[in-house]
Amino acid sequence: MTSSEVEIPVVAFEPGRWGDPAAPMHLSDSVRGALTMLGIDGTEPPRAAPSIAPGRADADALAALRATGAGVADDDEARRRHLRGYSTPDLLKFRAGDGTDAPDVVVTPDAADQVAAVLAVCVERGLTLSPFAGGTSVTGGLAPERARPVVALDLRGLTGLLDLDETSQVATFAAGTRLPEAERLLGERGFELGHFPQSYEGATIGGCAVTRSAGQSSIGYGRFDEMVVGLSIATPLGAAEIGTAPKSAAGPDLRQLFLGSEGALGVVTAVRVRVHPVPAVRRFYGWRFPDFAAGAAAMRVLAQGSVRPTVLRLSDEAETGLNLANPGAAGQAAVGGCLMIAGFEGDEVDVDCRDGYVSARLVELGGAFLGEEPGEAWRAGRFRGPYLRDPLLDVGALVETLETVTFWSNLERLKADVTAAITGALGDQGTPAVVMCHISHVYPTGASLYFTVISKALDDPLAQWGRAKEAANAAIRAAGASITHHHAVGTDHRSTYLQEIGDVQLTALRAVKDALDPQGVLNPGILLP
Repeated sequence: MTSSEVEIPVVAFEPGRWGDPAAPMHLSDSVRGALTMLGIDGTEPPRAAPSIAPGRADADALAALRATGAGVADDDEARRRHLRGYSTPDLLKFRAGDGTDAPDVVVTPDAADQVAAVLAVCVERGLTLSPFAGGTSVTGGLAPERARPVVALDLRGLTGLLDLDETSQVATFAAGTRLPEAERLLGERGFELGHFPQSYEGATIGGCAVTRSAGQSSIGYGRFDEMVVGLSIATPLGAAEIGTAPKSAAGPDLRQLFLGSEGALGVVTAVRVRVHPVPAVRRFYGWRFPDFAAGAAAMRVLAQGSVRPTVLRLSDEAETGLNLANPGAAGQAAVGGCLMIAGFEGDEVDVDCRDGYVSARLVELGGAFLGEEPGEAWRAGRFRGPYLRDPLLDVGALVETLETVTFWSNLERLKADVTAAITGALGDQGTPAVVMCHISHVYPTGASLYFTVISKALDDPLAQWGRAKEAANAAIRAAGASITHHHAVGTDHRSTYLQEIGDVQLTALRAVKDALDPQGVLNPGILLP
């Protein structure tokens, strides 16, 4: 199989809805049945087009921005297209006509020197700079504080494969390159990045770096931050090149300051990443485990061993039963128990070896082999999950996701506590919920938990979800887990993140922020208060 089988055209997302408007999802009978049991009658909530207030950037500021050579737009449509991200609260605000977080001006550079020039104008004129790439944030990461006029710096003009070192297997991309485009460009040279988050269609190389993204092949290829070997960054103090060798003992690894920094410390303009040859063979299988605990135990054995699949994923009983383990496999018969997906990519000898070993171990650990059909159905539809949210919101459901990560010894408690917190917070409001969970990222020491929540939407769904999210965050912190594994911090997780890192780490981060961005023009309120 070739890289073209994972290639997806770069599409223009519809504001306020996820993904390609020409490829909508429809609710399955099993999902519709569950909605009925939750009291959701299919009545569509009212909608209004977002009202955009006049921009606050004055004529002199606009002229200075245009003098940089970058594209400048301050019309309502351009500003609306850069209004927040794609979390459920973001979409609910959009549907309610709330345009209060719209940037005042959108600037689109097509070169790194233009980024530096725009940043200099923002420092000189006292403007806020908010980097924008794929726009796929789900944690409020695109809504900085608005004390000053906000410039949305759209980096999608910085695109393309800048260099490919085939000997070292290192590629350099402009930061605004969409992931499908990155795979297409690499595929033409016989290589692949292999980073496939569920936001793959819209996410960019730079966005993945500054949010520490994790793709669905993380057990095989690593998280995105593990793929990064170097960064080019624009800061108010000047440009920086970080990463001169694969590994180094020359002081702290300063890449780690910018990986996960969410545009608060600088603007990433280019990223150097580890790549690999396009796999000659791809095999994906389905396995059934009697319950979530048994499946998780099997995942731990594989994660702590030396022979692993490229993809490993486990859906709990609820997610499996609603067929949401395979969003693109409409009409497929329910598996029962818990569905595990195990995928292998590589050359024939490598895949044969790992496939044989892993399959034997999964049988020993209580798994029932389901063959290639569920595995291939998942692979074909793996980017379709987010498309379900809009049709669910359209019929009056409240649907949202959240994720966390902890050590294996704490996994069972964390899942139980977060589930109880969400169901309790929503149940107390008279809206019982279905809470589903899956594991899609595993390590020798622990794993992430990804929750999907569906309940009936009340008249104020923002407040309704806010209570549930607050309860879930408190449960995560009480269990000693991290507030996020791959969704980043943004504004939604900021208060809990500050509790997690403590005063010493916060003091260090604030000192770095003050040193690199003394006037606080870079994404104020994102990540740090």
